[in-house]
Amino acid sequence: MNTLIIAAHPDDEVLGCGGTMARLAQAGNAVSVLILGEGATSRDNAPPHAAHDLTLACQKACATLGVRDIALAGMPDNRFDTIPLLDIAKRIEAEIERVNPVHLYTHHGGDLNTDHAIAFRAALIAARPAPGNTLREMRTFEIPSSTEWAFGRFAPPFNPNVFVDISATLDLKLAAMTLYKSETRPAPHPRSPQALQAAAQQRGSTAGFTAAEAFEIVWRLE
Repeated sequence: MNTLIIAAHPDDEVLGCGGTMARLAQAGNAVSVLILGEGATSRDNAPPHAAHDLTLACQKACATLGVRDIALAGMPDNRFDTIPLLDIAKRIEAEIERVNPVHLYTHHGGDLNTDHAIAFRAALIAARPAPGNTLREMRTFEIPSSTEWAFGRFAPPFNPNVFVDISATLDLKLAAMTLYKSETRPAPHPRSPQALQAAAQQRGSTAGFTAAEAFEIVWRLE
């Protein structure tokens, strides 16, 4: 079973579904990741090698999770709104044609981060269930410090209806996130190791698991 992850920036793939990616990879599924943006150039005083460092961190983090099929589109950080939506959708569409996924995971459309919201809309366009499309399901994930900080003001709030047990892969998710040294924050920030573990435990408690990642199904074909 092929699965495609569409993430706006390096680290979003780990934050949103790192435990699920590791679980799928361990089960022998083919997991591919498309990172749309370079993730660094919008930041004040970012060193010239910041984007390169994020690329290396992404490769190491995905390898930690057992995922080696990674594509990076290099779009400008937090400036997806300067690119025609059609161009972003076509880049995702090309990845769908290359990977032939059955499941697609991407951002929730109501995230605070503009790139996340645009990534969702472009993915929704590219993944429409037209004849010949291999996709059977599209899910959205939550990103700590973006999904919850929108406070449901830009779109309906994230409303998860699928919970994936990551009790056995949470440690891998946390280890992968530590490789993103520039993206990890100290507690009580939502991207701190302590907060990420607590969030996984809270989502797990909803479904009777020790730890879980939550997703919202956008559409599914049966």
